[in-house]
Amino acid sequence: MMNTTAIRFGRRYGAGTLPAAAATGALLVLSLSPSAAEAKSESLDVNAVKNSIADLIEDDAERRGDGTSLTGTFVRLAWHSSGSYMGAGSGCGGGSNGGLMRFNPEASWGANAGLGVARKALEPIKAKHPDISYADLYTLSGVVAVEESGGPKIPFRLGRTDADSGETSPKVCGLPDADKGSLKETTQHVRDVFYREFYSLNLRVSHTL
Repeated sequence: MMNTTAIRFGRRYGAGTLPAAAATGALLVLSLSPSAAEAKSESLDVNAVKNSIADLIEDDAERRGDGTSLTGTFVRLAWHSSGSYMGAGSGCGGGSNGGLMRFNPEASWGANAGLGVARKALEPIKAKHPDISYADLYTLSGVVAVEESGGPKIPFRLGRTDADSGETSPKVCGLPDADKGSLKETTQHVRDVFYREFYSLNLRVSHTL
């Protein structure tokens, strides 16, 4: 089901393989970096979860009927969940582990504006597959979005765990805001943040998805 859905969806709603493949550069890193605690997820059928996410994307796109979909939003959710990571030894926390975007401060960061839509959309998937953590689910949604848009298959490992609060989130957001009031100001802001943080071209191009 996954392969035929991906082909059909990628042709109709995807942005093409180039931006999807570019997004893969980021998601490959994010998807292969779980915590060591994998016991609970050993019995989880990750392909079943991926199929559920793929069905959600396609059903939502059919309801919209305007050529838009959740693919870009899920890629952004996965990246912003992981992009808050401040580096080992920084003492600032962040990262995809913990599913921290469910809580403040990350939930209210300007950079994460609009991502509540993606998190809410994934709640039925979480209810259907309760053994997957929010941290794994948010990252996996981005993986599925790339694949559904015609991009390559992305290796994925389960094992991220959920935190009970956002106290381990960085105090300052290092991600670009979603909107600075105009296309010109927003574009310059994104460039300034990416240049300052030394993000790769792959991450910038992935936003076109």
